[in-house]
Amino acid sequence: MINQRLFDHYGIDTHKDLNIKVRCPRPFDTVLIDKQGSCYACECQSWLPQSIGNLQIRTLAEILGTNTRRHLQESVSDGTYRYCNEHQCHYIKSGNIEENSATDVSFVRLAIDDSCNLKCPSCRDRLVFHKSGSAFDRGIRLADRINDWLAVHDRPVQVHIGSDGDPFASHIYRHFMEHTPNRNTIKYSLMTNGLMFEEFHGRVPNIMSNLDELAVSIDGASKSTYEALRLGGRWDKIKSNLQSIADSKVKNNFTFSLHMVVQQENWSEMPDMVRLAEQYGADQVYFNKIKDWNTGLDHSRQTFSDLEEFKSMFREIDGRPERFENAKKYRIKGFDNDAVKLS
Repeated sequence: MINQRLFDHYGIDTHKDLNIKVRCPRPFDTVLIDKQGSCYACECQSWLPQSIGNLQIRTLAEILGTNTRRHLQESVSDGTYRYCNEHQCHYIKSGNIEENSATDVSFVRLAIDDSCNLKCPSCRDRLVFHKSGSAFDRGIRLADRINDWLAVHDRPVQVHIGSDGDPFASHIYRHFMEHTPNRNTIKYSLMTNGLMFEEFHGRVPNIMSNLDELAVSIDGASKSTYEALRLGGRWDKIKSNLQSIADSKVKNNFTFSLHMVVQQENWSEMPDMVRLAEQYGADQVYFNKIKDWNTGLDHSRQTFSDLEEFKSMFREIDGRPERFENAKKYRIKGFDNDAVKLS
């Protein structure tokens, strides 16, 4: 049932007792599916790395009823959280575990294809794109199995697409979105680099009419910075697509956010990112500190968070100063847990 060597690999002590009084809802209301078909009772594999079943072998309904899933749930209900990675999970690290008595799956997170039309240094060291071969064929089968489950699931659920690749660049995600059932109990959230929204969003009407959230990852607020950090992207094209998203937001009434991976080359453009969000009617801006994904970047150069200029800028943005027009309408998220500690 439990793969102890897996937990040893992540440095997780499975005999611990964190004595947490609040029951985290994630093992009860969330399932994440990766590109191998492995399913996890959490929103991140590294937070709770034990698979509860594989979608290539069993149906999603069968996986959600496994003893392994129930066993992981019990480790949260009893307060020990013995299988959770307290060094990685931002809910545990922040002490901000949601009080929720959920019992049914209401969030499905898809990570079934890492195809993307960009090769950003902060994310990957090569272009990944599957439109044929075994990885593509497996992804299509997984997409169909997920849609089969959605077609008969009779309770509200939100499906998140884009944790790994780009929904509009990926042929696998396009297949999923083109064939997903049209039901008002299914809502969607998308994370995209935005560059293909204008071209492809009209092909997925079931997604757009039931879209709750659209997040655009954009790491620069100027042409030079954007094109240096979003390799393969063009400033004129992202601006055109942001306008298309803004227009679609008015029509479909979804929440629109910008996400910026803050790093040595772009931290000074954080105020400009807020202004860019205002220009295109975004509701939120998220600033996330760059992480080491083993892409070959020299992370010893990422010294910006020690700079007094950065700390001062961070305080200004997080405080929503009056000089940012309409700033109060934005919920600007700072560096939540593993980020800069402001003195």
